[in-house]
Amino acid sequence: MLEPLHACNLRCNGCGRVREYAATVGQRLSVGQCLAALDECGAPIVSLCGGEPLIYPEIEQLTGEILGRRKHVYLCTNGVLLERKLSGFPRSNRLMMNVHLDGMEATHDAAAGREGVFAAAVEGIAAAKQAGFLVYTNTTLYKHTDLNEIAVLFEYLTELRVDGMMISPAFGYAAVQDENPARAETMFMTRDEVHRKFRQARKLLGRFRGTASPVYLDFLCGQRDLPCAAWANPTYNLAGWRSPCYLMADAHHATYRELLEETDWSGFGPGGDARCRHCLVHCGFEPAAVLAGRHFRDLLKMAVWQMT
Repeated sequence: MLEPLHACNLRCNGCGRVREYAATVGQRLSVGQCLAALDECGAPIVSLCGGEPLIYPEIEQLTGEILGRRKHVYLCTNGVLLERKLSGFPRSNRLMMNVHLDGMEATHDAAAGREGVFAAAVEGIAAAKQAGFLVYTNTTLYKHTDLNEIAVLFEYLTELRVDGMMISPAFGYAAVQDENPARAETMFMTRDEVHRKFRQARKLLGRFRGTASPVYLDFLCGQRDLPCAAWANPTYNLAGWRSPCYLMADAHHATYRELLEETDWSGFGPGGDARCRHCLVHCGFEPAAVLAGRHFRDLLKMAVWQMT
């Protein structure tokens, strides 16, 4: 997870980045700093996020440099600026535009805090597909999310020829809970509520082109356990290497080696830190799908999913 800046053109209800890094919201990493962090950790896939990465002035250069290192890039955006920025990006099967949509127009605009966000994102998706880009979407499911509306959204995205749709449960981490505890109570689910919600979602949304692995979906539905794999998905930003994970920041480290060696990874995840009790978010658990090789049935399930 590479965050070249924390500034954003929106202030979404479920996002804590602008709140967490208010002191540095006007600053940004240089392209050189971003590439040095990538070279240091050696990750094969870079999720460019923020903040809103499309307002990073050198985003086209940075993306091109990362692709030049033969890495895969997942560019996570709210989509507002996507259409006007497309011409600066290279066409590559290793570049994926990932647009966040939490519902149809009224729902999504309310979550984003501004009218017109859904329309701009959809225009960006359509333009990106027309230009030959790979386009994916990311949808967060909250306690109040209407799954029937998400089914309508996915039907619409299918018509737009979106290449894949990811769903993940919202997690009430401190940066968003502390600002408005009453609102947080209506937004975020307990672990048991996530299991119930995703069992329903799997039945209703299973016909669409999802990008969550079957192993992770089993975990979300409460049908199996997975260890937290936040160490496999490190985050780098203006403050350094964020520890322990994308959602919790107990410390920031100057080097990737310090992050690995000075973080007590055994203390986090289900059964560990109390703050992790209800977290089932993809950035912590989807990487654990690589552990499926321990069980033949999981390995077979993953192979079938990849081929179909």
